Amino acid sequence: MSERQFYIDPSRCIGCNACVAACAECETHAGVSMIHLETIARGNTVQTTPIICMHCDEPACAAVCPADAIKRTPDGVVQTSLKPRCIGCTNCVFACPFGVPKYDSAIDQMMKCDMCYDRTSIGKKPMCATVCPSQALFFGTPEELAEQRRGTAIHEFSFDGHIVKTKVGLMMPKGSTRLEVKSDVLIRKSDLMEHVRK
Repeated sequence: MSERQFYIDPSRCIGCNACVAACAECETHAGVSMIHLETIARGNTVQTTPIICMHCDEPACAAVCPADAIKRTPDGVVQTSLKPRCIGCTNCVFACPFGVPKYDSAIDQMMKCDMCYDRTSIGKKPMCATVCPSQALFFGTPEELAEQRRGTAIHEFSFDGHIVKTKVGLMMPKGSTRLEVKSDVLIRKSDLMEHVRK
């Protein structure tokens, strides 16, 4: 059987915030959640989606860091910035195509989801995936995913032709291969939901 992977299925999110609360319980950043829920098309629906790090194969956040504070593990997890190295420049915040890193001024450091590396590196689920009642956040093998879902997990995104490959999979309609994002129009998270619903 394949190794376990992390998947997001926005169409299953019920907005309960259990994942946000569970993330704050993680011992490595106690009391502060590294993920949040985003409301999709706020004026038209109450639909939400969890926002977590996609753990890019070639992370833009690390590429623009002048202090070399952001590291990617050999198994593909992009870590939060190293405190002794982070200079609080916020380059990573602006470079991430998914809008994930957040600058915490109280500690002068960039913080982000690291897929609960203390847990996933030893085979446990990330905190958020352990509590998600609808399994919008799913941690399992591709085979387990295929048994429970009808869609296709994609790991490739095109931002104006620039291809970004990720460790985390996004559930899309069956047969999808990538999500195309164009900058010549205003791209909102509601556009993402339209792709998910098709």
